[in-house]
Amino acid sequence: MTGEQEAFLQQILEERDRLFRENSKLRGQVAGYENFEAEKASLNAQISEKDQVIDKLKQQVETLQRKIWGKSSERFINPDPLQRRLDFDGLELLPEEKELAVTAKKEIDQFKKKPSTEKTKKKPVRKPLPENLPREDHHIYPENIDTENCVELQPEITEILEKEPARFYVRRIIRHKYALKNQVSDEQPSVITAEMPALPIAKSYAGATILADITIDKYVNHLPFYRQVQMFKQQEISIPPSTINDWNQEVADLMRPAYYRLKELILETDYIQSDETTIPIINNEKHKTVKGYIWMLRAVIPKLVLFHYDQGSRAQKVALQLFKDYQGAIQTDGYAVYDIYENKKGVLPIGCWAHARRKFEEALKEDEARASYALEQIGLLYDVERQADQEDLSYEQRADLRTRLAYPIMVVFEKWLSQEYPKVLPKGRIGKAIKYTYNIFNKLSRYHLDGRYNIDNNQAENSIRPIALGRKNWLFCGNHDAAENAAIFYSMLGCCKNHDINFRDWMIFFLENVHKYDRDYSKDLAELLPHNYKKQINRKD
Repeated sequence: MTGEQEAFLQQILEERDRLFRENSKLRGQVAGYENFEAEKASLNAQISEKDQVIDKLKQQVETLQRKIWGKSSERFINPDPLQRRLDFDGLELLPEEKELAVTAKKEIDQFKKKPSTEKTKKKPVRKPLPENLPREDHHIYPENIDTENCVELQPEITEILEKEPARFYVRRIIRHKYALKNQVSDEQPSVITAEMPALPIAKSYAGATILADITIDKYVNHLPFYRQVQMFKQQEISIPPSTINDWNQEVADLMRPAYYRLKELILETDYIQSDETTIPIINNEKHKTVKGYIWMLRAVIPKLVLFHYDQGSRAQKVALQLFKDYQGAIQTDGYAVYDIYENKKGVLPIGCWAHARRKFEEALKEDEARASYALEQIGLLYDVERQADQEDLSYEQRADLRTRLAYPIMVVFEKWLSQEYPKVLPKGRIGKAIKYTYNIFNKLSRYHLDGRYNIDNNQAENSIRPIALGRKNWLFCGNHDAAENAAIFYSMLGCCKNHDINFRDWMIFFLENVHKYDRDYSKDLAELLPHNYKKQINRKD
């Protein structure tokens, strides 16, 4: 083989090797491409499966969101006000529901545009002073009058109200005694003494009037006992603070049985408003005041109010004991302890629209658009109440008006709450307002069921106001017993206020008559309560 042939053969071998390497490389690329397509198909299948899982989880989250801050058995109030317990799963607003709400709003707006029948306000006129006040005449004559050439005309009379310092006096009870000249038998006493009348506090010189004034000054006029002691000193009367505290305890003990009777009467009614407020209590162990809670029950129709103190607790166990046998409607704010009555047979929880409105008012600066819309809807509900008041509707007529005008607005408003909540920050003010309102919407909407039910709890809050004023003045209660006594006094005096009864007149009546019930169990202590005292006064008139 020649050299040229060898060179040619070497060239062919090298080319073969090159082509083999390229072929091997291409084969590897083709195999990789085939594996990639298979892997890609597998990945697509996994992604598709995960997308399905994600969609399923999204649906579960949306469902759980509604269940967490809504009732699973009644997520929305039913569009038909006569079928409140029918379940409803839809989120979309039906055209018929929207039309009912628009129609109701138009009717409310038309009523608001009607000319008011109220009389135009006149200039204020000074009311005459009470006729029962004694009059003292002070005559003033013009100077340098020639009575022979003048005829006296009808004088001009101006009445000025004056006041003298309080008059204290000592009432002496003088019991006359008689001795028998001839004693008939040993069993007959030789000396006969007039029977001592029952005093409010045995072996005490405090009369009914002074006890009434001390109690009223503390719990109505909010004067602490130490200030009252100073006022007594100004009249040169020295009464130790410990004595006044003892009198206060004795009067509370006298009222306690009537207080329990008042509690029974309130819980026998079928419509109660309930609320709580704080009351500072001295903790001797910690040497400071601690926050205690006092509960308020208000029987709306008979206008009876009761304050309940249980060691300062606001726990659910207090509500369980307080409403243990109660049957009827309970109107409260959104406090969670009342949620247990949602499923109790015979009890109908009702919400307070004033509390919901307050939440949206607080959110105005954060989200004006949403808060304003919510306040507008709540305002329409209150417009319906004003219309019922102006037309002086009966309970049945008021319930019908609410069903026709207020209920369609509530149906639309609830669905707005459900749709807007996912769009806002849960911890923001508007988020909290929407969540609070939606959480208790079933309670909020139930006031339409009975014309006796109020749209809010404002009257109950008004009953609590004296305690808020009192704690700013007397600052705290010395212990749990003092707080319980305060609950008794606020209950009785609150009933006086609700029935427009003179506090002092009732307290004197109570203290002078309470001992008549000590041993005569045929008498009902309810006769001593303020609302029955008013009935007795009306009968005498």
